[in-house]
Amino acid sequence: MTTTTPGSLIHFVAQSVDGFIEGPDGEFDWTVVDEELSAYSQTVSAEVDAFLYGRVVWEMMSGYWPRAEEISTHPHDLEFAPLWREKPKFVVSRSLEKADWNTQVLGTDFAERIAALKRSGTTLVLFGGADLAASLAEHDLIDEYRITVHPVLLGGGKPVFQDLKRRTGLTLAEARVFDSKVALLRYRRDRT
Repeated sequence: MTTTTPGSLIHFVAQSVDGFIEGPDGEFDWTVVDEELSAYSQTVSAEVDAFLYGRVVWEMMSGYWPRAEEISTHPHDLEFAPLWREKPKFVVSRSLEKADWNTQVLGTDFAERIAALKRSGTTLVLFGGADLAASLAEHDLIDEYRITVHPVLLGGGKPVFQDLKRRTGLTLAEARVFDSKVALLRYRRDRT
């Protein structure tokens, strides 16, 4: 009898110390990415089977990574761009009908489709996406949270976790500080 190892969903997000993923005016210019954090991010990206995005983050990513080598000479960008183009991607959207770059659009049935992907053994990583993360958490689909806390207070903006309607127990699996003083908090969802 052949069994499939269940996949998982990792929420990988950058936040300020005061809990925001973007500043009061939507800015995202406050993150600190040193070589160590870049290498960690590359490892996470290489280990998962697919990337998951909400429409807003998808539009940002698809506007940059297909041509990153034309824009940047940063080693992180040069290493990540080919991986991003090759890796399967899923975008959750009510308005987007199709997407390029090896991407499937998931509509209103996204929770069922993501659950099916996980059951098939697919491991996904959701980069950012507070609204989508809250919805996925409500559907009990996020298995692990990897939160990078950046050394800045934004004083307002978009909270990383909003509109959560129920409590979810978590177990700390890892805590570390990168050279840039960014802290990683890695939590797994309790299975009780």
